[in-house]
Amino acid sequence: MPRHDIVIIGAGPGGYVAAIRGAQLGFDVAVVEKEEALGGTCVRVGCIPSKALLESSERFLEAREHLAEHGVRTAEVSLDLGTMQERKTRVVKQNTDGVAFLFKKNKITRYHGTGSLAGGGRVTVRGEDGDTEIEAQHIVLATGSVPASLPGVTFDGSTVVSSTEALDFASVPKRLAVIGAGYIGLELGSVWSRLGARVTVLEYFDRILPGMDLETAKEALKVFKRQGLTFQLGARVTGASVSGRGGSRKATITVEGGDPVEAEKVLLAVGRKPATAGLGLEDAGVELDDKGHVRVEEGFRTSAEGVYAIGDLIEGPMLAHKAEEDGVALMERLAGGAGHVDYGLVPGIVYTDPEIATVGKSEERLQEEGVPYRKGVFPFTANGRARALGKTGGRVKILAHEETDRVLGVHILGPRAGDLIAEAVAAMTYGASAEDLARTIHAHPTLSEALHEAALAVDGRALHV
Repeated sequence: MPRHDIVIIGAGPGGYVAAIRGAQLGFDVAVVEKEEALGGTCVRVGCIPSKALLESSERFLEAREHLAEHGVRTAEVSLDLGTMQERKTRVVKQNTDGVAFLFKKNKITRYHGTGSLAGGGRVTVRGEDGDTEIEAQHIVLATGSVPASLPGVTFDGSTVVSSTEALDFASVPKRLAVIGAGYIGLELGSVWSRLGARVTVLEYFDRILPGMDLETAKEALKVFKRQGLTFQLGARVTGASVSGRGGSRKATITVEGGDPVEAEKVLLAVGRKPATAGLGLEDAGVELDDKGHVRVEEGFRTSAEGVYAIGDLIEGPMLAHKAEEDGVALMERLAGGAGHVDYGLVPGIVYTDPEIATVGKSEERLQEEGVPYRKGVFPFTANGRARALGKTGGRVKILAHEETDRVLGVHILGPRAGDLIAEAVAAMTYGASAEDLARTIHAHPTLSEALHEAALAVDGRALHV
């Protein structure tokens, strides 16, 4: 029976990064992955392909509607969706090939098949050529998550789809209904809207982006409406039925107390749930919590001896970078170190245009907790680089403790917000105050000056507004 120091089930961001770090630390690491390509949902059918389509669709819209403002005259702009999809596929392959190269470089053993716990430090790998049993001192569960469903709405892979299929449409749907106004729904809704679809977003709550800073979400909603997306908030979807054949197929979505919504395609994007099916958790004695997450104690330890869990399987933000940090922290702990992840400082980013990025606590959370705070806001309309880019929508908001001035939350709606939030994460990781940010020199002209000005605004002394 093959034996390794560590066996990881799942080669997504959590699993493959854990494997690399484990190998760097001197462990003999093996990874079990059922898909042919490495990288998990994020690399194959999630983060990477969606960002490729977001980038391509932004450039299409820019060429069609905005290049003339820069004095760039073009002939009639047309869409070649096939080429756009081919580019997306190439980008994905570059990333999956990159992970495979890193496995080879770090001498990580790969088992192709479906892994499950067999008890006693053993994992069964079910592959095309039969079952293989492997043994390890430490077993790490890193199988990630799958799209959540909704009562009355059934995925059929063609008309009612998840984000996976919504990345692969062969033609632009005339009408697209998106159920769920979270990260995934808004990103993919934006892609197909730019390419010509009439997009209607149905959201159960009376707001978009539940859990995000409300003021920032309200500003984002205004932007999305101006871009042509239609929203029905406070809409409780009770079902979706499909009728017709071939190209005439359509879906009818029923909404409690409202008119039905018809669409050529329906994207169900109401969140994700831990992918625990088939892992043999119950037989191995691995406990779940009431939300279906694998229950872990300090050090990512499950209730089964020698079995650990990371990433989307456990509590915390279901984000690739959080899973990566889990994997690194676990490997360092197994090597005798002190790996740690602060889930309160995991940034969240919506890659729409403009982007939305957030870290730390929202204004609503601070109010609920009774924490005294001050707020500094600076609009991108007053930022020189944003004006030069022609992207002046949105703003930066910094929340700082009223008494200590420590930065408690940063919320950005604007160009390259996903890159700008990194400075805020670094500042908060080291306990910076708004005054620390205000006294840090920011190059001119850059978008980062908006963060600088928002920090100044906490104390009422912003310079350019």
